[in-house]
Amino acid sequence: MALLLGFLLLLELGWDTSALGPLSSTKGSDVLEFELPARNYETKDSYKAGPIGVLFKMVHVFLRVVQPNAFPEDILRKILQKKFDFSTEYEKIIYYEIGIIICVVLGLLFVFLMPLVGFCFGLCRCCNKCGGEMHQRQKKNGTFLRKYFTVSLLVICIFISVGIIYGFVANHHLRTQIEKTRELADSNFKDLRTLLNGTPEQINYVLSQYATTKKKAFSDLDNIKSLLGGGIHEQLRPKVMPVLDDIKAMAEAIKETKEALLNVNNTLKELKKSTAQLNTSLSDVKRNVEQSLSDPMCSVPPVATTCNSIQMSLSQLDDNTNLGQLPSLDQQIDNINHVLQTDLSSLVQQGYKSFNDIPEMVQNQTTDIISDIKSTLNSLGSDIENIGEQIPIQDKLSNFMGYINDTETYVHQNLPTLEEYDSFRWLGGLVVCSLLTLMVVFYYLGLMCGMCGYDRRATPTRRGCVSNTGGIFLMVGVGVSFLFCWILMAIVVLTFVIGGNMEKLVCEPYKNRKLFQILDTPYLLNENWKYYLSGMVFNNPDINLTFEQVYSDCKENKGIYTTLKLENSYNISGYLNFQEHAENINNDFKNLNVSIDNVVLLDEAGRRNLMDFSSSGVDTIDYNVYLAEMGKAPTKVNLLSFANDLEAKAEHLPQGSLKQSLKSNAQTIRTIHRGQVIPLEQSMSTIYQSIKELQHKSSGLGVKVVNILSSLDSAQDFLKTRISSVIVEESKKYGNMIAGYFERYLQWVRISITEQIAACKPVATALDSAVDVFLCSYIIDPLNLFWFGIGKATIFLLPAIIFAVKLAKYYRRMDSEDVYDDMENGNIGFHRHHSTQTV
Repeated sequence: MALLLGFLLLLELGWDTSALGPLSSTKGSDVLEFELPARNYETKDSYKAGPIGVLFKMVHVFLRVVQPNAFPEDILRKILQKKFDFSTEYEKIIYYEIGIIICVVLGLLFVFLMPLVGFCFGLCRCCNKCGGEMHQRQKKNGTFLRKYFTVSLLVICIFISVGIIYGFVANHHLRTQIEKTRELADSNFKDLRTLLNGTPEQINYVLSQYATTKKKAFSDLDNIKSLLGGGIHEQLRPKVMPVLDDIKAMAEAIKETKEALLNVNNTLKELKKSTAQLNTSLSDVKRNVEQSLSDPMCSVPPVATTCNSIQMSLSQLDDNTNLGQLPSLDQQIDNINHVLQTDLSSLVQQGYKSFNDIPEMVQNQTTDIISDIKSTLNSLGSDIENIGEQIPIQDKLSNFMGYINDTETYVHQNLPTLEEYDSFRWLGGLVVCSLLTLMVVFYYLGLMCGMCGYDRRATPTRRGCVSNTGGIFLMVGVGVSFLFCWILMAIVVLTFVIGGNMEKLVCEPYKNRKLFQILDTPYLLNENWKYYLSGMVFNNPDINLTFEQVYSDCKENKGIYTTLKLENSYNISGYLNFQEHAENINNDFKNLNVSIDNVVLLDEAGRRNLMDFSSSGVDTIDYNVYLAEMGKAPTKVNLLSFANDLEAKAEHLPQGSLKQSLKSNAQTIRTIHRGQVIPLEQSMSTIYQSIKELQHKSSGLGVKVVNILSSLDSAQDFLKTRISSVIVEESKKYGNMIAGYFERYLQWVRISITEQIAACKPVATALDSAVDVFLCSYIIDPLNLFWFGIGKATIFLLPAIIFAVKLAKYYRRMDSEDVYDDMENGNIGFHRHHSTQTV
């Protein structure tokens, strides 16, 4: 009950400290994560009895059979309201308790009748009645009766032994659990202290996380260059950067075009020189061959044919190109050089720089606004700190801690007394179980000696000592049973009434929460209060705050703020309203005046430079003429083939100067091919590719420049007309991000205070420990098992007495017996008498 008192005191604490509440883990942003440190408690929130729990459940089933009626809510309400009239409504109590009353009546009859029956039975036997006569009449079914009595008594003794075992187990379990009471109380008090001491720490921890949030916000404010300026830059980038990249590429194209023109022009000049040299060389060879053909031998008919053939082929020995007629590219080169006098690449870099300086411009122009926002956030920090100061937690917790200390002192002072009383109870239970054990031991000894010493051939007057001892043990067991069974039954009745009613009226309704429902009855505990708990906590009995709801919430480890509905006393949401601050921050960013109108992507000089390049004439060059000339072979005939053919024809000539001269000219032609034609072919192939590339680059040059200038105008116009809306949009996003940190933080604070701070599970655990564990599991369950076992054993003493008295006749040595002599006309029986002894 001390722990129950502690529960009510903690409710009072919740009344005075109505700002407390629970907490949940919430992520503030991608980089901010808030989580309340977890608290560990020693006391387990559930109790398991172990293997003995099966026996407890068996007793519960028995009690439900004996007492099947529903929990008497109406009767209890009337009793608490002092409106129950026992004289007129006693039938309701009797109806509810009818099962227990019947059992009690039967038990009391047992208590009163057993001593009387035992006394009469003893007197009867002293008068040689009721089996007291030491004479056994012979019966045809005597053997069957002896076996039947033996088996029946053995089975009954086993049932009695089981009940005795239940009694011993329950007695020992109760003592063991009482010894654990100190540990249970200490762990609960420690958990309550952990709860009380940890609550201010939790509140301070939650409030201290504002510094983390503010640090992150200040970091982002100081980093406005990359966040806000970078955001504006990224919004403009898709429109601006492609234009600048195109202009930069055009600047590179101008330089590459100049280099290509110079290369083509210089190579062309070299080709013209090489072609002239080739033409001179071919003319010299042609003249030498003609001189050789003027030899007189060419007039001789066989040789004349060959010479004529050679003479006719000399027309092919000539230059095949007309490079000299190709126009020079000097004019276009001069135009490009004029274009390059303006450094377009430098102008583009200035455009890049002007555009990339936007974040820096934003930072420079928002210094004052950032300072104002920081002041606003510092002001919010003061409000957060004031919340902690407005919660009167420290004084109230110190007062409640005093209640806990006083309760713990009271428990520790009375625990030795409880343990001392439990020692006496344990000894009493041990004596009770030992008495029953003694009785059943006498029955077991009687059965053992009787069965082992019985001789079926021995007559009743000649039975052995062991058999006779067995019978005596049985009668001693009967005597001890009569002597003490009524005392045992009195103990059973007393413990049954206490334990059974406690289980049905306290333990069972506590587990199914019927007790809480009774306490939550309107106007029950106070006739002026509809809800007693809310009247006690808030002094407002109209708030729907019930014991069952508080207990259920605490079992679910909810915070006191939610559990006690403390929003009716202290509305934390009103103190954590960030709306005004958020609007101020957003308004500051909405009014952000960032001027970036002076961003020039390309000035007039750059524009003229592009126009000059488009009119440089590079795209009007007739590249096909150049390509056609460069695609020709340097000579009209393949010089190697011509030389080989000349040499072959010379071989058909007779030996002489003509033959040698023609062979020498053939060799000269080969030399010209190797030294002049092959290099010329390579140069022409190279310049052919260069002209093709130049043609590709200059193709559509005017259209490209016009498109670039159009995109440039569009981008520049976009900067002038849309930059303000982009700044407003990005400023809003940036302001929402900064405000979002604190909105998420305050949301976390609100959730923390209302759901997790001062989570009251230790209170529910303490109440469970006091009622469900200590009272019901530690005391009532073993007590019920004790009377169940002892009662079972005591009741089975009745048939044990009957069968033991019957069976003792078959084991004890008789003073007389029936004797039958066979006569001619029949059997004549008579008694054989010995000294009479009555037990």
